[in-house]
Amino acid sequence: MFISSAFAQTAPAAAVAGGSGDMMSTLTGMLPLVLMFVVLYFVMIRPQMKKQKDHRAMIDALTKGDEVATAGGLLGKVTRLSESYVSLELAPGIEVQLQRQAIVQVLPKGAISSVK
Repeated sequence: MFISSAFAQTAPAAAVAGGSGDMMSTLTGMLPLVLMFVVLYFVMIRPQMKKQKDHRAMIDALTKGDEVATAGGLLGKVTRLSESYVSLELAPGIEVQLQRQAIVQVLPKGAISSVK
């Protein structure tokens, strides 16, 4: 329960002498963690952010008459646009309304007519 007087007298001197070594070992111990975070950022986080930015730009650039593919696999032509919804004509007389985020690809003009 009590610390021996010999140990208590040498503890402050040991802490002062080894203080810079403890800090260096702490930094060296944290280095792998920092390196893993940097690698994770460049391998996973940054490409995902770029992909989201490109998708947002594609969604904002939609115009009436564009031929698109949706996340559900539907192909159609954009007939109406609103702030958060898009109306697609799947076939003559058949229209569906989708959220803009459901569109995954803008197809080249005439791509849908070649599929039919």
